[in-house]
Amino acid sequence: MKSLAAFQPSRGALSATLLALGLALPGVAAAETVGHVDTAFKLIGRNHQVVVEAFDDPSVRGVSCYVSRARTGGLKGTFGLAEDTADASVACRQVGDISFSSPLREQEEVFSQSASILFKKVRIVRMVDPKRNTLVYLVYSDRLIDGSPQNSVTAVPVPASIPIPLR
Repeated sequence: MKSLAAFQPSRGALSATLLALGLALPGVAAAETVGHVDTAFKLIGRNHQVVVEAFDDPSVRGVSCYVSRARTGGLKGTFGLAEDTADASVACRQVGDISFSSPLREQEEVFSQSASILFKKVRIVRMVDPKRNTLVYLVYSDRLIDGSPQNSVTAVPVPASIPIPLR
């Protein structure tokens, strides 16, 4: 009988698999930290914070979004073991000439970031309102079992001379 170790992938194989999965994810943007403010002092570990991050819509050139969200501090937060609250806000703006790399889905996730060590994420979904030629962005937090109804929405009107291409 073979030992269990014979069936475990090597670190290199596991890293290659995770990298391949990350590259296979459809157009989900990565965020850059713009800044943060401390909201509560923690004697050990980092303080509780509100973090502001920016990302560019991966399918719409000329649109950037800014997300503010709570980040838990203390020892658990410092080591990535804490679960952040569902508080988040989003503001998306036209920052340049708008163009589309390909036709858009009517609704598509454009940003996702972990809010706990397991199963909780902050997500941003782009929705297209073709009647008003507008891109609508919704931020919310979900969890495998029990998500939160807390959310925030913002909209970016696209000039009438640029129709939004849909799939």
